[in-house]
Amino acid sequence: MIETKRLILRPWREDDAESLFKYAQDPDVGPIAGWLPHTSVENSLEIIRTVFAAPETYAVVLKDTEEPIGCCGIMFSNSLHTEDMDNGEAEIGYWIGKPYWGQGLIPEAVKSLLSRCFNELNLDMVWCGYYDGNLKSKRVCEKSGFRFHHTNADIFSPLGDKRTEHFYSMSKEDFHALHID
Repeated sequence: MIETKRLILRPWREDDAESLFKYAQDPDVGPIAGWLPHTSVENSLEIIRTVFAAPETYAVVLKDTEEPIGCCGIMFSNSLHTEDMDNGEAEIGYWIGKPYWGQGLIPEAVKSLLSRCFNELNLDMVWCGYYDGNLKSKRVCEKSGFRFHHTNADIFSPLGDKRTEHFYSMSKEDFHALHID
């Protein structure tokens, strides 16, 4: 469990399925990040049991309400979207329910994940990417201190369509220079 000023990042639980469905069913949330909107509470429960059971995958929980409102995580070089990473590197991914967009909650969560990556997991480099057009995700990268690295055009998203993906990175040295920890 990781605690920030306004959030608790903790493993997903089966009793989070209703909250997950509430936010993950929105067609403005998943597709721009490369995944289909959830179709039912049962679908969300299956995602909790499978996808969200991966190590370092966290429910983004508001301290005030104790409700999961999004997800963030650290994916290592053996993960689905990270085949180009070297050992000692990871990628941070995230999403948050639409009612919470623009409140700085995901940058707050990402900063805590960066601290975990560099101070506890002793990684050398952390990546963060977004699909073309996802300006909110781009803003998270920039607010969190990542620097633009490269763009890959005409890659297949998990939805099977071709997209352009922009990648940002942060080295351990960059992280410590930013004094995030």
